[in-house]
Amino acid sequence: MNGRSVARETSSPFVDFDRASWAKLGEATPLPLTAAELDTVRSLGDEVDLDEVREVYLPLSRLLTLHVQEGGRLYRAYRTFLGAQSVRTPFVIGVAGSVSVGKSTTARLLKLLLARWPQHPRVELVTTDGFLHPNAELDRRGLMARKGFPESYDRRALLRFVTEVKAGRAEVTAPVYSHLVYDIVGGEKLTVHRPDILLLEGLNVLAPASSLPGRAALAVSDFIDFSVYVDAATDDIRRWYVDRFLRLRETAFRDPESYFRRYAALDEAGAVARAETIWAEINGPNLEHNILPTRGRASLVLRKGADHSVTGVRLRKV
Repeated sequence: MNGRSVARETSSPFVDFDRASWAKLGEATPLPLTAAELDTVRSLGDEVDLDEVREVYLPLSRLLTLHVQEGGRLYRAYRTFLGAQSVRTPFVIGVAGSVSVGKSTTARLLKLLLARWPQHPRVELVTTDGFLHPNAELDRRGLMARKGFPESYDRRALLRFVTEVKAGRAEVTAPVYSHLVYDIVGGEKLTVHRPDILLLEGLNVLAPASSLPGRAALAVSDFIDFSVYVDAATDDIRRWYVDRFLRLRETAFRDPESYFRRYAALDEAGAVARAETIWAEINGPNLEHNILPTRGRASLVLRKGADHSVTGVRLRKV
C-alpha cells in the first residue's frame, strides 16, 4: 500500500488522490510559511489555513520543483546537442479556474512557496487581468457585459507577452489592472526580469487556439509548461461569489474610488439579487462555455468541497 487513492489507473491518463494521500507526498518537507504570511496572500472569502498549505500546497510546490529541475536537465542536454549558449527561459506555470474559486490565492501561495526552494529563488506572478481591454474600449466594442470572456482581452498583447518571456527576453512588461477602479491603470507597467518561474493566473489561460474567437494560430496555453486548474461544483462557486459580493459591499465597495460604490447602498436582499444577476448573466455563462471546458487540459486539478477546502487532487500521468 503506497497511500495513494487511485481511480482506474490502468485506463485513465490521470491519477486521483484524496487529500490525506496527497498530503503524504509532502510529509518530509518543512513548512516555510507563517500564519501572518498566509494572511497576506489569502483572498477575501478563501478560508485556506496552514494545515491546508501543509497538506495540499506544499506537496504541489515540491512536484513543481521536480518539473522545473527536469526542465533544467533537458535544457542543458538541448544546449549541448545544439552547441548553443542560449540562456534558459523561464518555466511557465498556468493557474486557471472560475471567478471566486480561489485561483488567486493558489497562485500567490505557490509564488511564495516556490521562491523558498533554493533551486529557483526568482519567481514572478502575472495575472491576465492586466490584458483586459480598457473599459473605454470595451464600451466602444459593446463588451462591458462580457468582461472576462475571451473576446474582452487584448489577446495579441497577452500572447506577445508570454512569447517574449519564453524567448528569454531580459525584461518584459505587462499592463496593470486595478480591481478597485475595475479598469487598466494608465501609465503603469509591471516588469518581469527573466525569472526562474513565471506564474500566469487567469480565467482563460488554458484555452486552446481553436476555441478562441478568430481561430488564432497560437494561444497562451501553447507556452505553459505546467498548469493547475482550481475546481469546484458550480453551485458552490456561485454561492462563494454571492458571499464575496456581500463582504465587498461592506468593505471595498464603500471606497469612494470603487467602480462598484453604487452597490454599497444596497440592503442585503438587493445585494444578493444583484450578485445573482451578475452570476447568471456573466460569470456563470463564462464558466460553463469558456473556463470549465479547459479543465481537462490541466496538468493538475485541485478539487474543492463546499467549505472551500481542497478535498482531492487529480494529476495527469507523465
